[in-house]
Amino acid sequence: MKAWAIILEAPRQLALSELGLNDPQAGDVVVDMEWTGISTGTEKLLWSGAMPPFPGFSYPLVPGYESIGRIVEAGRESGRRVGERVFVPGANCYREARGLFGGAASRVVVAGAKAMPVDESLGERAILMALAATAHHAVCPDTRKAPELIVGHGVLGRLIARIVVAGGGEPTVWENNPARRGGGEGYRVIAPEGDDRRDYRRICDVSGDGTILDSLVQRLAPGGEIVLAGFYDRLSFAFPPAFMREASIRVAAEFRRNDLVAVGELLSAGRLSLDGFITHTHSPDQYEAAYTTAFTDPACLKMVLDWRKAA
Repeated sequence: MKAWAIILEAPRQLALSELGLNDPQAGDVVVDMEWTGISTGTEKLLWSGAMPPFPGFSYPLVPGYESIGRIVEAGRESGRRVGERVFVPGANCYREARGLFGGAASRVVVAGAKAMPVDESLGERAILMALAATAHHAVCPDTRKAPELIVGHGVLGRLIARIVVAGGGEPTVWENNPARRGGGEGYRVIAPEGDDRRDYRRICDVSGDGTILDSLVQRLAPGGEIVLAGFYDRLSFAFPPAFMREASIRVAAEFRRNDLVAVGELLSAGRLSLDGFITHTHSPDQYEAAYTTAFTDPACLKMVLDWRKAA
């Protein structure tokens, strides 16, 4: 079995190649992809070569963890059925490349437990399930108090803000780029210099700016918390101001299945919308333009590869 896949052969070296796939086992499903989103966080770091080294990371690799497709084969122990449209958070099924994250392909083999059925009506918007689950994991509205300040108004920042609003909050969002200050639904988006408040109890940063901690600590109330929901190479901050405020710093990592389930429930109840995020769509053979636009054009919130037009 083979599939067409985006391969990152080295930093800034992309290709669309045909790869051999591992044979599916009893607990696996085979999914023909329809759409894959391009992440401007971790995938941009892989593309640029700025990703810090970690175990198992090497090139060549297949990126992509925001994928939607339809099951065409279901193993007897997979728990899934042929014909289901599912969200796939990546796959590691390639013989000639690493799956990191492995979803940017025309077909994947993945454990049935990792393939989550999605509402047919969502269409390509369902690729946003990964970011919505990441947003949910960062703010954990069921168990933690929501952030009052969100830093960054890209897709993740917007989803966090929408989840906070769905829980009854009224967050403020900072955004340096004037072109990205529109689109607030139930919350205000302002430039940091336009905000005089210095008593935020909870701040969530999705900027990925490793130099931002000092300025955020200055905005905290005593005993306040900063949640780091972006991806950072190295962070540092001046200790005395954080000490005086007894500041807490929390890192939000990868989403869990319970986050996906919670997001699905919010969508079904009409309390969360995924509208307005997908701004660009390319076919896989336009991969160079797609990835360059996704990573360099501020007007591009979310780029989607349409695998229904694959080679």
